[in-house]
Amino acid sequence: MNLPPVTMTQTDPHEEQQPECLYLELSSQNEQPSVPLHTSISLFLLSYCECTSFKVFLVSAKPDTQSSQSWKSQVPKSLAVSMVHVKDLPVLVRGCRLPAVLDETGRYCRAGLAVVLRHIIDRTCEADPRRKDAASLLGFKKTCLKACAEVSQWTRLCELSIPSAVEAHLRQPTNPSLHLPSALLNLEKTLGEPVKVHNDDKIRRQKLQQQKKNQKKISQDLQEDQGTDITQPQDSQSAGGLELRAALAKLNVDSGAVPSTTTRESSDIRKVKTTELPQLEHVFAEGLYFTLTDVVLLPCIHQYLRSLQSHNASMLSQLPLLLRWYLQVQEVPGVPRAAQACGMALSTPKALTTGPPTIAKAQQPSQAKQESLETTTKEVHFVGGPRPTMTKLKESGIQAVFSPHPCPSWTLPWDSLPEAVNPTEGKMSDVRAARKRQQLNNLVAMVTELARPGDTVVDFCSGGGHVGIVLAHTLPDCQVILIENKEESLVRGKVRSAELGLTNIGFIHANLDYFTGPFHIGVALHACGVATDMVVEQCIQAGATFVVSPCCYGFIQNTLKFTFPRSKRFLETLSYKEHMILCRFADQTAVQLPSERRLIGKQCMGLVDLDRSWAAETHGYSVRVMTMEPDSCSPKNNMLVGVAGGGAGGGAGGDNYATQ
Repeated sequence: MNLPPVTMTQTDPHEEQQPECLYLELSSQNEQPSVPLHTSISLFLLSYCECTSFKVFLVSAKPDTQSSQSWKSQVPKSLAVSMVHVKDLPVLVRGCRLPAVLDETGRYCRAGLAVVLRHIIDRTCEADPRRKDAASLLGFKKTCLKACAEVSQWTRLCELSIPSAVEAHLRQPTNPSLHLPSALLNLEKTLGEPVKVHNDDKIRRQKLQQQKKNQKKISQDLQEDQGTDITQPQDSQSAGGLELRAALAKLNVDSGAVPSTTTRESSDIRKVKTTELPQLEHVFAEGLYFTLTDVVLLPCIHQYLRSLQSHNASMLSQLPLLLRWYLQVQEVPGVPRAAQACGMALSTPKALTTGPPTIAKAQQPSQAKQESLETTTKEVHFVGGPRPTMTKLKESGIQAVFSPHPCPSWTLPWDSLPEAVNPTEGKMSDVRAARKRQQLNNLVAMVTELARPGDTVVDFCSGGGHVGIVLAHTLPDCQVILIENKEESLVRGKVRSAELGLTNIGFIHANLDYFTGPFHIGVALHACGVATDMVVEQCIQAGATFVVSPCCYGFIQNTLKFTFPRSKRFLETLSYKEHMILCRFADQTAVQLPSERRLIGKQCMGLVDLDRSWAAETHGYSVRVMTMEPDSCSPKNNMLVGVAGGGAGGGAGGDNYATQ
């Protein structure tokens, strides 16, 4: 269904800009509004950072939420919040999973827990550069939880798996069949692994010196009083305190992360080889230092431990490292204050009042789960070439077939287009820019053929907006949304859009599967590996047309969301390993390779994309696999065009993504 286009409103530069708006979800439990964990986490970070840079809205699907008091104890009193019904959200926000932040222009939205939390930290530091404690949450290289959950097991564990597991437990806390979630067991296992941090050699030598001092003191005490019971656990606890002091020192002083010492290490300590130094133990989730990961985990673990202590306290003994982490987080300056403001009554679990428990065998499911995850990502080594696999497919009647290009000579009028539309903007070389223009010709030709006035076109994995900006300029009667998880790239696209004065364009900084809104056409130029499959899946779910050019076939692998081969016929013919052979050799298309090898690479590309097209056709799509023109425009020159039901138009109707 095509709706009339909604014109995006322009911001008057003379008007005072409104603050950014932060939207947090209120869910419903037993007919009462409740605060889901991702909202609790966001509120806790706002309180910890004492951040007032946002206008905060709590989003509810129920009209009478304001009268209920059940959720208000979890919202800091210092934070002014407003209520909004989900149907009254700005369109960009309504098309995303919460939490989400909409900027002052109403055209740039950040969505997803990790993205929003990192933005809160950035805004805190911009407002008060003295907040070194807030800046340190992003880690040594400012990359904490920056890698998206689609590719990072660690981000997926912290951002998705643990909150989901805890919320599932809280819904049925007394279910006798429930066991410790594998996500929490994976975290317990991680907390037991050795820590590597920047400049850890100095800290490890101090730890060795401390251990030697403790051993010497124990010997002296035993000689003076044989009746005194000096146990090894006390020694271990004393040595482990150095890591905690190092962690807290970073939060309290700017001079460095290592606790200050009045004397240099003794010569015998300096001579010890690095490989013989004692390993550092976890103080916090990512190692020695308190980071955004700990902020994410604390509301989750707090609620989980509180529930266990009420319903099944005996299971606490299976999480000794997590319990220790929970206590150490409480020693971080600012955490108790922020927790109290959010209605979190931090406490000492009973399992720790009788001494440190032993690590239970319950970690074994965690190990199995971890190995299962690792098998989806570890490098597969192959012997031989792709010919046996290609022969096997040919014997089953499967060969790469390319549809003819419907408009091979079509081109945009590049010489007459504004400079900001041209991909020569930035640091791109002239040769590369020429090839990029050729690639854009192909995708834009397909989209303009399929688009109708009022359609919403989504440029997935948009990067700096080479595709989306051209489409917004070329199709003024359509709304164009750019989705990208790299903020630096998307900001460049936003700047170019402002130079052009485009009013039919919006930007979403998020993982692509955090976008849930309706749209008509999905486009992606060189979405790497399984990202192409994710784009196609998004389009299928929305009933939208897709125009995609895959890339990085060698990165294709089984994930939690996708398994390969994708189609029934390929699955009946090839094993996963044989499909991986096709993917690896599909990347053998670089111009510097021998022509025979490039030809085999092109055939492998065609077979991998044929598998993708057949998988889409089971959902009622008509799919063409073709070669972009000229074929020299890119070594990855395949293009897949899929139309739902074989028609010429887009898919699901609904909102146009204009600023309201």
